[in-house]
Amino acid sequence: QVQLMESGGGTAHVGGSLRLSCAASGLSLENYAVAWFRQASGKEREFVAAINRNGFSFYADFAKRRFIIDRDNAKNTGYLQMNSLRPEDTAVYYCAVISPFVSRQATDYADWGQGTQVTVSS
Repeated sequence: QVQLMESGGGTAHVGGSLRLSCAASGLSLENYAVAWFRQASGKEREFVAAINRNGFSFYADFAKRRFIIDRDNAKNTGYLQMNSLRPEDTAVYYCAVISPFVSRQATDYADWGQGTQVTVSS
């Protein structure tokens, strides 16, 4: 049974940083692409970033130059480093896995974590 557990969310000030983690079990993460999505209150879930099995990363425009996605296959864990946070980054952040190719569409992902809340205060 695939399980994904996000952690690292919380409250940050504008311009601050948070590092999210996604611990996977029930699978070998090295065989999957890892993605992060977010969902703000009243809005649809949107793509943030993804990293494929070869370590190549993809970002939404709002995440470029601010967020960094990474993975540690030995720890079966994915990460999202978020810098220069803005109030509009406030959302629940979810990790998801997919094989073999990255997708920017949430509907393509079957396995999700429970989400972690990120709140950016001004």
